[in-house]
Amino acid sequence: VQLQASGGGLVEPGGSLTLACESSDNAFHQYTMGWFRQAPGKEREFVSQITWSGRFKEYGDSVKGRFTVSRDNDAKSVYLEMENLKPEDTAVYFCGRALNPYTYGGNSAGGYNSWGRGTQVTVSS
Repeated sequence: VQLQASGGGLVEPGGSLTLACESSDNAFHQYTMGWFRQAPGKEREFVSQITWSGRFKEYGDSVKGRFTVSRDNDAKSVYLEMENLKPEDTAVYFCGRALNPYTYGGNSAGGYNSWGRGTQVTVSS
């Protein structure tokens, strides 16, 4: 399974970005997908997860109310809409697939695999 995140870039504080993660997996619709981020020198941090049908969504405390996760199973893609970005949101953003179908991934990176190459988000004036 290959995952490719895209959509990162440089944005000013208060700005917005939308990330996308495209999967090569034909069973994409069976899996919870997660977004994580990793800043230099820090551990990979949970951002959001969305279950296979899109019915359940969860967010990390630091992004609640500012980020929105969604998915399009026909396009085998998951998205992360980020608003009111802050300098502390600066990180490489990764998407991951839950270990097993029809299960929650959780808020730990250990609950996911198939990490693709991430996309850099830099929030700076």
